[in-house]
Amino acid sequence: MPSNKDDGGWKSFVWNSEKGELLGRTGGSWFKILIFYVIFYGCLAGIFVGTIQALLLTVSNYKPTWQDRVAPPGLSHTPQSEKSEVSFNPKVIESYLPYTRALREFLAKYDDENQRDQMKFEDCGEEPVDYRNRGDLESDTGVRKACRFSRAWLGECSGLEDTEFGFKDGKPCFIVKLNRIVNFWPRIPLNNDSIPEDAQYKVQPNVMPIYCSNKRDEDAGKVGEVKYFGIGGGFPLQYYPYYGKLLHPHYLQPLVALQFTNLTMNTEVRIECKVYGDNIAYSEKDRYQGRFDIKLTINS
Repeated sequence: MPSNKDDGGWKSFVWNSEKGELLGRTGGSWFKILIFYVIFYGCLAGIFVGTIQALLLTVSNYKPTWQDRVAPPGLSHTPQSEKSEVSFNPKVIESYLPYTRALREFLAKYDDENQRDQMKFEDCGEEPVDYRNRGDLESDTGVRKACRFSRAWLGECSGLEDTEFGFKDGKPCFIVKLNRIVNFWPRIPLNNDSIPEDAQYKVQPNVMPIYCSNKRDEDAGKVGEVKYFGIGGGFPLQYYPYYGKLLHPHYLQPLVALQFTNLTMNTEVRIECKVYGDNIAYSEKDRYQGRFDIKLTINS
C-alpha cells in the first residue's frame, strides 16, 4: 500500500489532471516562464553580438592593433632539430638525409617556375636597394605584388647543383630567414659601434647584415670559414614592409644561406648567428629574438 501511495504522488506531480498542472505548474505558468527566458537570453545574445560588432569596428582587417609580442623579429633557420642540435657523418647518408630533405622542401616555393606569374610577382633587383613602398595598409591599392627571390642566388647552398647542400662533403648549409611581421620597417645599423669588429666588413647600404661566430669562448677557432649567400649576404630592404596574408598573399621572405666550410671535426661546436639592425633587439629569454644558436657536430 505505501508503495502505491508513493507511485500515485509521483504521478500526480508529473501530471495533475484535477488542476491541469504539469510538474506542478499550469499551462499559463509554463508559458510565462518560457516567454521570460526567451526575452532574457535574447537580451544576453544581443549584448554579446553588439559587443563583438563594436569591437570589430575598431579592428582593422589589415593592420594588427597590438604587436608587442613580436616587435623584434625572430631569426629562424632550416634545417631545425630538437634542442637545436645538428649532428651527422658525411659518409653516412642516413645521418643527414632528414636535414637535406627539410632544405629541399623549404626551398621548393622559391623555384623560379613558381614565381613567373606577372600579376603576383615582380623583379626587385639582385642588389640591395631601398624599401619597396606599396602604399599604406588601409589604402585602396588592393593585393600587392611580391618581390621575386630566386634560389639560384643562394649559390652553393641553393640545392640546384648540389642536392645534398654540402652535407656529404662535411660543409653543411643552413637557410636563414627573418619571421614575418606586418608593416615592419627594418632599419640598417646607424653605425658600426653595435656590430662586432669581425663583422663590420659586412656592413653596406640597404641590407641588414648577419654574422655567425662561436657562442662559447672555448670554441674560438673551431668555427672556421663561414660563407654567406643571398642578396648582399644579408636581408635587403626592398623586401619590406610585409603587408600581411590578405594584401601580400604571395610574399617571399629574403633568405640568407650559411655554409660552414671548415668546421672542426668530431667535436660539438656551438655557433651563434645574429642579424644587425637599428631596430633589432635581443633577449636572453628568447634565443630566437634577432638571433639563434645551434650545436653543430660533424663526425668522421
